[in-house]
Amino acid sequence: MEIIDLINRYGDFFYGIVAAWTFLEGETIVIFSGIAAREGMVDLVTLVACAWAGSFLGDQLYFALGRHAGARMLRRYPRWQPGVDKALGLLEKYSTAFILSFRFIYGIRNFSSFAMGMSTLSWRRFAFLNFIAAGIWAVCFAGAGYLAGMALQHVVGEAAGTLSLVLLGVLVLFTAGAVLVNRWKKRRADAAALVADTVKATTAN
Repeated sequence: MEIIDLINRYGDFFYGIVAAWTFLEGETIVIFSGIAAREGMVDLVTLVACAWAGSFLGDQLYFALGRHAGARMLRRYPRWQPGVDKALGLLEKYSTAFILSFRFIYGIRNFSSFAMGMSTLSWRRFAFLNFIAAGIWAVCFAGAGYLAGMALQHVVGEAAGTLSLVLLGVLVLFTAGAVLVNRWKKRRADAAALVADTVKATTAN
């Protein structure tokens, strides 16, 4: 479903969708919603606040998972180990700077909060810095979308509104397709790992 449809269908409840989406996923919906904010379809400040809250709470959950079940989950999903090791290495080397910037580091950001939960980093310190980092992230990506919409308006004038909405729809469809493909690949990898574990267990018996 396109973001424009979500906005039209759910009205103010769309902000809740943004919060839930950023709790689970990345910046895509924030950028596109920033473009919609430039067109007056959503409020930019409320958008930033909801993206901030969703991102903060999501990473707090991943941190808690790493703290309480990290070793057990790594035994179950050993392919996570390289990402976790890299995130822990960056945490050890850069400390505060890494906590503030891990959302912008592609390739390991999905493992970072989980990995930090497995470290000696205190919950309070992570929560404090993560709150600041989530705000920076939300402002950057919502602002990027807003500025993209503004730049488009300067280039094409009165047609900017229609054109930006068309581009928004195209980008949403493209991104949704990419997400589905990535999830399909992940499921295939999980299935292959499960088969390998089953064969290993059968052979051992």
